[in-house]
Amino acid sequence: MNVIPFMRWRWVAVGFSAAAMLAAIVSLSINQLNWGLDFTGGTLVEVAYSDTADLGGIRSTLDREGYDGAIVVSFGTDRDVLVRLPDGYSDQQGAIMVDKLRSATDMDIELRRIEFVGPQVGDELRDDGGIAMLTALGLVMLYVAFRFQIKFALGAVIALAHDVIFTLGFFSLTGLEFDLTVLAALLAVVGYSLNDTIVVSDRIRENLRKVRRASPAEVIDISLTETLGRTLVTSLTTLLVLVALAVFGGEMIFGFAIALLVGVTVGTYSSIYVSATTLLQLDVSKDDVMVPEKEGADQEGLLP
Repeated sequence: MNVIPFMRWRWVAVGFSAAAMLAAIVSLSINQLNWGLDFTGGTLVEVAYSDTADLGGIRSTLDREGYDGAIVVSFGTDRDVLVRLPDGYSDQQGAIMVDKLRSATDMDIELRRIEFVGPQVGDELRDDGGIAMLTALGLVMLYVAFRFQIKFALGAVIALAHDVIFTLGFFSLTGLEFDLTVLAALLAVVGYSLNDTIVVSDRIRENLRKVRRASPAEVIDISLTETLGRTLVTSLTTLLVLVALAVFGGEMIFGFAIALLVGVTVGTYSSIYVSATTLLQLDVSKDDVMVPEKEGADQEGLLP
């Protein structure tokens, strides 16, 4: 087996990750996130047209009528339209908007629902989402520490935090809307990245016990080479599905698909470089993974 020298390039990867994290944190500090209706509050209006809806015409009508910041998307069929009005619009104003849409077309428009999300509810959702993310990272650290060893746990959590911050920075830099579906995608990224990191960590632990005459860096290179095929196949098949969702899934799940695309890509990278590099920096060794022998085991073997 030809061993790929992954760790030879670890400082290049560290430089890339440091630059990406710095850019993400600066963007999150300055630009923040383009919070969606779920977090900022506003009014959600769902209508059904009797024939194919012209989304461009609907947007033009709303702009002309002074509904600034309205987001128009289709979902389900090409006749179903969802209009998101930013904070400041009430249910009554949403009903008036539907009347103006009716006056701008010859088609029949059925009002299916109007929902109002207050700013306080949006703040609670944002806080709960942050708590959910921190709780997930904390539980991951406890699980990996129990399953492997504390150094492996620190490597896994640093890799997960790297993936989450990278994805958040991507949304901040691009200005894509951050709503509950994107938050759900971030939590899915944590699970996906953890699964990949666990597979790599398990192989590193096995090889540290098995490969006697090799340095920790060489053992990690061997382990990463052995798991590379599985990692690439899993990631590529997942990315194919996500690309299809992003292209053909419509605007309702576009943010969800993009978040997973970014998260899965960077998660594959972090399981190879971020987690493994952290283990080297923590001076992982064979002693960290050796199974302690039971007391008296040698003596029992000598008894008649």
